[in-house]
This record gives sequence, structure tokens and C-alpha cells, in this order.
Amino acid sequence: MKSISIVEAKANFSGLLAEVEAGAEIAVTRHGRVIARLVPDHPRVAADAFREFWTNADEIDLIAPEDKPAEDVAGLDD
Repeated sequence: MKSISIVEAKANFSGLLAEVEAGAEIAVTRHGRVIARLVPDHPRVAADAFREFWTNADEIDLIAPEDKPAEDVAGLDD
């Protein structure tokens, strides 16, 4: 992620928006601390985040482990 100061952002705002439109993410800083992020306006959904896993489902072990027996909780309120 690219990081720029407020002064740079103000001077190059149109160019930064073009970069963000192309997919870049930019952190805007004040005195070295991030105060804002410019990110593309496209909704992220869980399906997009996990799409790679679903396309390679043969390579991934998707079997859930066996349930463990319940633990005794008597005496926890003491």
C-alpha cells in the first residue's frame, strides 16, 4: 500500500484518484500516522475472499473434526 502525506495528497488528488480507480490502495498520513485510506469503491463479499479456496476444493481438506465431549462446568461460579 502506498503511503503519502496530506500535503502530497492535496497536491496530487486527481492522480491519486486515478490510481485508486485502477485498484491501488493509498494511506494518507499526518505526522507519520495514518489518518485515512483511499480504496477502490467495489464491494467485497465473502464469496470474493474465499473464491480461490472453492476453485481448488480438491486440494483442501474440508472435513470437520469430531466433536469433543462436553466439559464439566460445575464449580466455575465459585
